[in-house]
Amino acid sequence: MFQAVSTVYDCALPESRAAGLSAAASAVRAGQLVVLPTDTVYGLGCDAFSPTAVQGLLSAKNRGRDMPVPVLVGSWSTVDGLVLGVPAQARTLIEAFWPGGLSLVLPYAPSLTWDLGDTRGTVMLRMPLHPVALELLREVGPMAVSSANRSSLPPATTAEQAQAQLAERVPVYLDGGPAGESASTIVDLTAADPMVLREGAVTIAEINEVLGLTIQVAR
Repeated sequence: MFQAVSTVYDCALPESRAAGLSAAASAVRAGQLVVLPTDTVYGLGCDAFSPTAVQGLLSAKNRGRDMPVPVLVGSWSTVDGLVLGVPAQARTLIEAFWPGGLSLVLPYAPSLTWDLGDTRGTVMLRMPLHPVALELLREVGPMAVSSANRSSLPPATTAEQAQAQLAERVPVYLDGGPAGESASTIVDLTAADPMVLREGAVTIAEINEVLGLTIQVAR
């Protein structure tokens, strides 16, 4: 998955943004990698349903299958086709915080033919609050997206930082300006009681208020 040339598209310029989104969509459909801005940190993404592309993403990050890749979606309704069932608490959190900095871990539909790593039957889903990311996701469908950095190095908050780490491993970089510096909050909804696996952009207090309970925090 190592590319000879990378192109950076400035999404602040309408013509460059349109060209970049077109190039990114073509790259995703071809099983290649793209770097895209999100409302948290920059993401390294590919077609969620291409095992070869996902393995290329893990290799680019120097990351093992024991850290499976999350999936970004472009709409609330997409979730229904990806998971075994959407519990009431998940829908409540989606309505409150999507698009935004909240990731939900749910059992995925067994009919899906994806391979995101050693997921143990679960998937982490999020809908980002960023116009460039949403436009790309609505064009190509769900994408496997991890932070745009090499393993053990800091997540990229600019396209330049992402390119410095990933270089020509990625053919298309969408530059959407500085991203937020907080990662998403992760809530695990695979058991009877929700659990926060990581606190980030959405606070535990905000989640508790929406759900009307005191959520557990993983230790």
